[in-house]
Amino acid sequence: MIKVGIVGGTGYTGVELLRLLAGHPEVEVTVITSRAEEGVRVDELYPNLRGHYDLAFSTPKACELAQCDAVFFATPHGVAQGMMAELLAFNTRVIDLSADFRIKDIDTWEAWYNQSHGCPELVAEAVYGLPEVNRQAIRTARLVACAGCYPTSVQLGLIPLLEKGLVDPSRLIANAASGVSGAGRGSSVDNLCAEVADSFKAYGVKGHRHLPEIKQGLSEAAGGEVGLTFVPHLLPMIRGIHATLYSELQVEGVDLQALFEERYRDEPFVDVLPAGSHPQTRYVKGTNMCRIAVHQPQGEKTAVVLSVIDNLCKGASGQAVQCLNIMFGLPETAGLNSIAAMP
Repeated sequence: MIKVGIVGGTGYTGVELLRLLAGHPEVEVTVITSRAEEGVRVDELYPNLRGHYDLAFSTPKACELAQCDAVFFATPHGVAQGMMAELLAFNTRVIDLSADFRIKDIDTWEAWYNQSHGCPELVAEAVYGLPEVNRQAIRTARLVACAGCYPTSVQLGLIPLLEKGLVDPSRLIANAASGVSGAGRGSSVDNLCAEVADSFKAYGVKGHRHLPEIKQGLSEAAGGEVGLTFVPHLLPMIRGIHATLYSELQVEGVDLQALFEERYRDEPFVDVLPAGSHPQTRYVKGTNMCRIAVHQPQGEKTAVVLSVIDNLCKGASGQAVQCLNIMFGLPETAGLNSIAAMP
């Protein structure tokens, strides 16, 4: 069994990791940390896990986490940086769900996250955790920086077009809407039920922290800089992301459906739906799947891609487990075979 630890086990991504790993045939969670909940049993805080864990939360200590084969960080940005060098020195492999090591340009990271980077020497080594792009590098990585939720939905939708040079990379638009769990478990007036229910709004139009991460990935796919307008929205629901992506075709006569089907033919967690489909977030709720549909309205020059994921699963914890499976040579789908719950 692969022994794993989770740093920051009380937030939404932490409990999602616990839920997924409870059903993993090759993994045992041996350490779960939370400074605020030290001594509290996991199944006391999260009764849905009763019968699956006999663990209590503890204060994170590198010497204890180092006894694990792998450690997940499900923490706010800035936290993983403080322990990363020490853990890697113990030869423990790390999967970080935060944004601490995703952005390669340190000045850019510091500008968007408003703090100095605490571990800049490891940024270059970190492998970006989007398996559909970096699978080979993930296999041997010591440190994986899992892709964010919005970046996952947007990149998977646009990469096939950019890789083939089919669209104008300077005129990309991403309208993406997320459930409120994307903001985390912390209290906020803006996320109260009475504030969110029966409403729909855009936010972060001037700039969202996921923008540089998305542009970084799309630029690599395009082989050069991209121009992206990214507008996130808040949906009155708990989990899920729906991204509607627009790009201008530069060539004629391309079978976009065939292009996407070929690009993702061997990907276990990307499902290209039949032509004319309109994916819904409930098609992926609680799963590690990204479901995509591609359209060319009226046969004109605009390609429209619809991409849906569960922000807590393929957008965070499920993707992290997928990376773990790759790193340890396990079947990529291990622990991730759940079917979306409908209705």
